[in-house]
Amino acid sequence: MTTRSTRSPRRRTVVALAVVLAILSAFVVRLVDIQVVNAREHIDDSLALGFAGAQTLYGARGAIVDENGATLAGSILLYDAQLDPMLAKDGVTRTGDDGERIEVSWADLASQMAQVTGQTAEEVEKVVTDALAENPGSRFAYLKRGITTEQFRALADLGVPFLTFVPHPARTYPDGAVGGNLVGFVGTDGAPLAGLEKAQNDCLSSTNGTRTYQRGKDGVILPGTQVDEPAVDGGTLQLTVNRDLTWYLTQLIAEQAQNVGAKSGTITVVEAKTGKVRAAAEWPTVDPNNFEASISDDRYSRIFSGSFEPGSTFKALTAAIAIDAGGKNPGSTVTAASRETFPNGATVRDPSAHPTNNYTLTGVLIDSSNVGISKFGESVSAQTRYDYLKKFGISQGENFGLGSAVGELRTPDQWDNQTFYNTNFGQGLTTTVPELVGAYQTIANGGLRMPLSIVEGCTASDGTVSETPDSAGEQVVAEKTADDVSLMLENVATQGGLAKSIAIPGYRLAVKTGTGEKPDLVNGGYKSGAFFTTMIGFAPAEDPQYIVAVTLDEPVTVKSSAANAPAFQKAMTQVLKTYRVMPSESGTPELPKFG
Repeated sequence: MTTRSTRSPRRRTVVALAVVLAILSAFVVRLVDIQVVNAREHIDDSLALGFAGAQTLYGARGAIVDENGATLAGSILLYDAQLDPMLAKDGVTRTGDDGERIEVSWADLASQMAQVTGQTAEEVEKVVTDALAENPGSRFAYLKRGITTEQFRALADLGVPFLTFVPHPARTYPDGAVGGNLVGFVGTDGAPLAGLEKAQNDCLSSTNGTRTYQRGKDGVILPGTQVDEPAVDGGTLQLTVNRDLTWYLTQLIAEQAQNVGAKSGTITVVEAKTGKVRAAAEWPTVDPNNFEASISDDRYSRIFSGSFEPGSTFKALTAAIAIDAGGKNPGSTVTAASRETFPNGATVRDPSAHPTNNYTLTGVLIDSSNVGISKFGESVSAQTRYDYLKKFGISQGENFGLGSAVGELRTPDQWDNQTFYNTNFGQGLTTTVPELVGAYQTIANGGLRMPLSIVEGCTASDGTVSETPDSAGEQVVAEKTADDVSLMLENVATQGGLAKSIAIPGYRLAVKTGTGEKPDLVNGGYKSGAFFTTMIGFAPAEDPQYIVAVTLDEPVTVKSSAANAPAFQKAMTQVLKTYRVMPSESGTPELPKFG
């Protein structure tokens, strides 16, 4: 039987349950309202209060490697150490070995961090003080930017919850100044400033990504809120140059240039059959790791940004034109005194006095007679000579984006009577190292000119390879003409005044020197006693494999191209060793100097 006394507790229980259910229902409704119906509004409110976060995901700039894959420029990871000033000011609570909770003040933490970052404790504390002074609710400040991996690990080991680390790539050049003028450098902001870093930026540059997230009041990222837009790394740029050869030649030209008191010097090596640049060594050079330590003129490539009067190195081109278009041959003769005035009134002088000689074309090259080559130059018209020089690449400017220098070759209608003759022996015009080397590559390659190249290809981060297209080349002179000129240049190497100093036992060489006068930019005309000297040649002459060019700017102790001979001999010897070129199986056939 149910009595009033038993019904009363049940009623109370039902009422209590109803109240509880009503309260729970209210909470559920409110929760749905917060997390579903008006979720976006509340998220926006939290983001406005500083609970949103974003960081840049840095892509790595692509590497620059040599022909064998050795790294010339690469990227390493550095870290930006960031902290939350609002959390940092209160220090942290840690649990000791005995389980006791230990309060660690911000001052103590600052002292520990400073030992890692190389700052003082006061400097670290000032980071937080300054951030909060500017914004009392600040949740972000840099502890230190660009710390190393070792520093990052040491700071992370401190176990400080308000420290975060953002990795980003930085540029490094493992071999320092080796090839520095060619490779170039980037600024502290990662922007390319010089060299192939700048010229090939489309290949090397990366695309940064973004990471967005939401975080709680304690700064911890909320699970499930992180969204990444990945970064894209730059491509790998493979060059045609050889790192080890470039290192050796850089030491060599530095030594020789300083021995003769020159302002600067360069050595360029090109593969005869392909036009690929295998070395581009310079002094002074720049260390891309610390480019600001070099003066501005030394931060760029003189090989690709300078021009000069080539002097007697041009006589080989005049000889080739006279043979190919003027009907001459290595045994053709002219009579030449050491000084002559031509019918149009132009006067030409040889470097030194000598009796009137009945020179062969070969002899003109051996003795480097200005008068003699001028007479052979008369065998073709000015327009014909101009057209040939253009086909040889003179004034075409093969600089690969490394400089703006282009040889100056005026059109024949601008040649006066003197210029008509002077251009035969490398005066009255200018050229660049790449243009001159390209012309000699044409002679060494049977008259077939291959455009110079310095980039083998670019491999994008997804593996896509963009190769430099092969060129069919252009036949500038007949193969027989090129062979004749090559044989005459061999006789320059064996019969010329520098024969002993440039000889490489077992190998046939083809060589020509040039001593160009330098313009006086202040007073006009030429600078007294100032010369730009060149020695260029190829080997083995019977089957040319490599062209080597050595230049010196204003050598002092030896002012002629004899100053270049020691470096040329050592450079060519090293090139032949590096590429294991077999010795010649025959000697140089001797051609007569006089008719």
